Amino acid sequence: MATPTPLSVEDVLRVNGSRRFAAAMAAASPFASLADALLAARRIWLNEVDVNGWLEAFAAHPAIGTTSPSVSKWSKEEQSAALSTATDSTAQELAEWNARYREKFGFVFMICASGRSAPERRYTNRPIVELENAAQEELKITELRLAKLFSSEPTVPSHPTEHPTIQSDKAADRIRIIGAHLGALPQPCANKAPEITGSSNRSRPPITTHVLDVARGSPASGIEVHLEMWKDISAPPSFNKKDFNGWATLGTSVTNNDGRSGQLTDIVDNIAPGFYRMSFNTSKYAPAGFFPYVSIIFEIKENQTAEHFHVPLLHSPFSFTTYRGS
Repeated sequence: MATPTPLSVEDVLRVNGSRRFAAAMAAASPFASLADALLAARRIWLNEVDVNGWLEAFAAHPAIGTTSPSVSKWSKEEQSAALSTATDSTAQELAEWNARYREKFGFVFMICASGRSAPERRYTNRPIVELENAAQEELKITELRLAKLFSSEPTVPSHPTEHPTIQSDKAADRIRIIGAHLGALPQPCANKAPEITGSSNRSRPPITTHVLDVARGSPASGIEVHLEMWKDISAPPSFNKKDFNGWATLGTSVTNNDGRSGQLTDIVDNIAPGFYRMSFNTSKYAPAGFFPYVSIIFEIKENQTAEHFHVPLLHSPFSFTTYRGS
């Protein structure tokens, strides 16, 4: 694509089967370069497409190993690496794990086939974790297909069966309930803190969070969030070190109607390595709860500074959990 030509919804649907994503990308085009298109795709996929849109995109992919004539040329090319060394027995085993994976999570096993993985390695994940994994793999596939779309190679005609209607089942319904907060469109929030500025090739800050009220099954809005970094170079924070004077505030925000906080750090290519503490003022949100506040301390190592760190809080009045997302 040598000149900035507007993309049609049909063009984008060949890249990603979500109609919301396709409409937003088409509206944002034309793009001066592939890099601009990739930045827009990441922003739209992660911040504007809801979970139903994610599931719609997943449903446009055939299971790995599918040989139906309806499978697109791009899908066949993307799966060829994963299947190049497969024997009849391993192909059958893969098909069985694909079926088990879909039964548990409610969508097809998603993997960017330029990498190698298998459904059984992610089968033990919790649904909310696997939903984010699948969304990240879909984003990788989307980026690869955008590169093909912007190349000078002949285009591949779209096929009407590339974007089937999502069939509702119990697993998909459960994922919608648990994960509906993850990709919902942002809503205006009167409590939103002023955003920090920054300049980077990233489309979002390197550290982000959201809060889910697991007791209600909904996003938790109005929770104050603080992000701090350990500045005492003489010694790192430790379980036995009770003096917490080494923490310095980087940013504060309040979760919006989707449970997402505002920007807590500058948008930079490489975040400083070190120890970080993210704290949530849960006492105001749940006055009768057991935890007046929750603090999560984590370390970013020297070889991780270019990565993204999503540190969510899943909270109820008498329990909480967290994990490293992406």
